[in-house]
Amino acid sequence: MTKLKNDTLLRALMRQPTDYTPVWLMRQAGRYLPEYNQTRARAGSFLALCKNPDLATEVTLQPLARFPLDAAILFSDILTIPDAMGLGLYFADGEGPKFERPLREEWEIRDLAAPDPGVHLRYVMDAVSQIRKALDNRVPLIGFSGSPFTLACYMVEGCGGTDFRQVKSMLYRRPDLLHHILGINAQAVTAYLNAQIESGAQAVMIFDTWGGTLSHSAYQEFSLRYMSQILAGLKQDHSGVHVPSIVFTKGGGLWLESIADSGCNAVGLDWTADIGEARRRVGHKVALQGNLDPAVLFAGPETIAVEVEKILESYGAGPGHVFNLGHGISQFTPPESALALVEAVHAISWKFRKQ
Repeated sequence: MTKLKNDTLLRALMRQPTDYTPVWLMRQAGRYLPEYNQTRARAGSFLALCKNPDLATEVTLQPLARFPLDAAILFSDILTIPDAMGLGLYFADGEGPKFERPLREEWEIRDLAAPDPGVHLRYVMDAVSQIRKALDNRVPLIGFSGSPFTLACYMVEGCGGTDFRQVKSMLYRRPDLLHHILGINAQAVTAYLNAQIESGAQAVMIFDTWGGTLSHSAYQEFSLRYMSQILAGLKQDHSGVHVPSIVFTKGGGLWLESIADSGCNAVGLDWTADIGEARRRVGHKVALQGNLDPAVLFAGPETIAVEVEKILESYGAGPGHVFNLGHGISQFTPPESALALVEAVHAISWKFRKQ
């Protein structure tokens, strides 16, 4: 296999020495970029954009044309799996994702089946293949999925931005039904991520967006347990090259040690965690990814550089740090602020990596 021109991200995820700290941004292809909005308008809708491999490739590459990022991440959505299960995903203007047929009845839950990614999610695999070819080995490509619990939240609630009343009622009143959903989701996510790896993804990330809403014991039973199952079932190597895995639980700072023991190579941190303290807690088990508050990007370049250095200094010397935001970049972020962030990480981090 042709060697990557820039494999800094993959080496950092494996806690190998790097010349500088690599950086990429969650939601780096998105509405903060004028060119993305133009492509989305051509597609006609967000979902149409996701399901068109040519356009998904186009928007995946757009931020790399603007910024010297160290990775590309597949442009898609975490809800492609439940959409492929037949729940009827759609996006209401200004309201985010919704499902026409949320899971409320026991028979619907019992009938749930994991989709075949090579058939029902072929458009995602085609996009991964096209993006890898278009990247021409400049930087690695990250594939991703939502976690089983996060997918279940949308599947049961029928939409995002809720108080989780439906899914948490099921958790406490009928845990058997929620476990059934989570088991099917874990099967689906494992197959989906493995198919992305086979199609060309060089690292994979599990987004556990809503795991942090759970109690301590519920997180272990209903979220981390199923992510650990996925990690155990992932292809560790493809074409003789190791494929690192990242787990990100928003609000998961309480469970860093447990997440580090889950089988992943790296743990993503939201902006509420102190990355230096996180490093002390997990030791040398995993790399850490994060964790600038996305709101910092509304400040000027001088402030951005100051905040970047705080995180780099907190992490300290040695390998194993991937710089990122603590959550997705805001649609209101000025593109020049994203550039200032990437340039600050590259300019400042070398002195920490060389130690």
